[in-house]
Order: sequence, then structure tokens, then C-alpha cells
Amino acid sequence: MRRSTLKIGLTALITMLPTLALAHPGHDGSTSFSTGFMHPMGGLDHLLAMIAIGLWAASMGGRALWAVPAAFVGTMIIGGALAMAGMRVPFVEEGILLSVVLMGALLIGSVRFDVKVCMAIAGVFALFHGAAHGMEMPLNAHGAEYALGFALATALLHVVGMGLGLILARLEMPIITRVTGGMIAAAGVFMAIA
Repeated sequence: MRRSTLKIGLTALITMLPTLALAHPGHDGSTSFSTGFMHPMGGLDHLLAMIAIGLWAASMGGRALWAVPAAFVGTMIIGGALAMAGMRVPFVEEGILLSVVLMGALLIGSVRFDVKVCMAIAGVFALFHGAAHGMEMPLNAHGAEYALGFALATALLHVVGMGLGLILARLEMPIITRVTGGMIAAAGVFMAIA
């Protein structure tokens, strides 16, 4: 009985492999929204920076909890629109990697500035992330749907970071936030030199 279940499972997996190969954005059948939604999920640099923004906002609390991620998402949409319109944003990849390293450093140091300054920092980083999303939009994608997809995915990644940060704050374990920041910064440095 166990052996036949294993055979059925393996057969199903092998049957699905061609479908899994088409799961990457840009293939026929994917929508503009889903392609945009998956773009931030497809790169470790995007994932780390966006989760770090949520962690940083949670570590500051108060108005920063929502203002900093909102500034990121809003400015990211602007960066995406600029790139979709054909404007070239210089140093996009360097800006993204720098955002990972610096966000990790901000978490390590438990850095807190005025909320407006934190929003500006998040906004500068977001411009690069948005430009990358816009530059990599497939030619057949609908711009507004694609932007809605990457904006929603980014907001969800911020919420993941915020949730983790709030749990750590409630458990009174800020050291875990700092260690996580160290791991994020180290990953950014590794990606920059690799």
C-alpha cells in the first residue's frame, strides 16, 4: 500500500514538472497582476529589504509602524512608473544592494530617527526597487495591473516584517531584531561581492 502511494505521488510530481517550469513570470497564461506580484518574491535582495523595512518600522513603533512602509510602497510605485515611462534611474542594482546592507545596519544599531527622516530613507531605497520592477515589466503586461501586483506583494512583505518585529517587541527580544539585521546586512554584502 505504501509503495503504490509513493508511485502515485512521484507520477503526479513528474506529470506536473512541465507546468512548474511555466510558473515563472512572463510566460503565456500569467496575468499582468500575477507577474507583478511575483516579481518582488523572485529576488532575495527585494525580499530582504522589504522585510527589513517592516522590522525597522515595528522596532520604532508609533506612527512609524505604518508611515515608513507606506512611504516605501508609494515611492516604489513612482519609481516603477518612471521606469515604465522609459526614464532611466541610474545605479538601480547598486541602490537595491545598498538598501539591503543599510537596512540591516539600521536594524543592528536599533537606529531611530524622526518619522519623516525614516520615511525619506525608505523612499530613497524604494525608488530603486520600483525602478527595477518597472524596467523588468514584460512587454505584454498591463502597467497598472503589474504595478498593483508588485505594490501588494511589497506591502505583504512589509507586513511579514512588521509582524515579526511586533512579536519580538512583545517578547522583549530586541536582540533577535539586531541579529536578523546582521544577517540581512551580511547577505547584502555577500550579494554585492558575489
